[in-house]
Amino acid sequence: MGKIAFLFAGQGSQYPGMGKDLFEEINEVHDFFGIAEAIRPGTLSQMLVGTEEELKRTDNTQPCLFLADIASALALGANGITPDAVAGFSLGEVVALAVSGILSKENAFKLVCKRGALMQEAAEKEKGSMVAVLKMDKGELQELCSEVGVYPVNYNCPGQIVVSGKEDKIEKLKEKLSDKKARFIPLSVGGPFHTPYMKEASEELRKEAKVNMLYNINKPYIPLYSNRTAKPYPVDKEGIIQSFTEQISNSVNWEDTIKNMTEEGIDTFIECGPGKTLTGFVKRIVPQAQTYNVCDLDSLKSVVEELNK
Repeated sequence: MGKIAFLFAGQGSQYPGMGKDLFEEINEVHDFFGIAEAIRPGTLSQMLVGTEEELKRTDNTQPCLFLADIASALALGANGITPDAVAGFSLGEVVALAVSGILSKENAFKLVCKRGALMQEAAEKEKGSMVAVLKMDKGELQELCSEVGVYPVNYNCPGQIVVSGKEDKIEKLKEKLSDKKARFIPLSVGGPFHTPYMKEASEELRKEAKVNMLYNINKPYIPLYSNRTAKPYPVDKEGIIQSFTEQISNSVNWEDTIKNMTEEGIDTFIECGPGKTLTGFVKRIVPQAQTYNVCDLDSLKSVVEELNK
């Protein structure tokens, strides 16, 4: 085994009850969840016993999914497994800010609460949605998006690109894709994320980060790969703020991120949080990579046993 990367899940992977047994059984998780609940009362109820519809709201999804993601990282750390690098998909990048040491866990949670509220506000102003397009030529899809007025935003893996935009235009795109007999999957998200429609949210989050000194931004102690550039975060405060705020209104270059991590010796990827979407992408990008998922006690035990052989 070479180096290990932790990957943090993004919106769309959430479900009621995620992280429940880690919260109940892992002291480090239980303690931090208590801190998070004090910061944003009601979060644990939404996360553990809330409805799917409640969790779909971006201002709820982001704090809850942050906790589910970081719970897996804390549980792994409690069992002696730590990463050599981290990356997070969209919202997951805020979790990576904490695990890389750029922000404390508490301040990263405060940031994700603000991020979720700003993005929810932007989504209510600009009603939109997202759809994953499968096995379509990249150039052809980009041309079609330009014609319809939507944006290819998430370059997930070979053969999968997510498109984002206003609801009426996404519906028009679906019609054209159907005409071309192209496969697509609507995503369980509540807005036109990673598009220029999120510019105001991006700018407001930047103001928040620059003005509020409570965030106490530090240099990362392990590389955090940026969604926007697919390269490690800068180490200066201004560059760090620019990276996590501009991410909201820019594309997620996940395929290039995984390729770049592999080139730096990462050969084992552990997805932290609900679902297996990110490790599925990894297998499509780097078939020889070792991939694992941790979302509950059973998967935690399995991964710990496997990596300690």
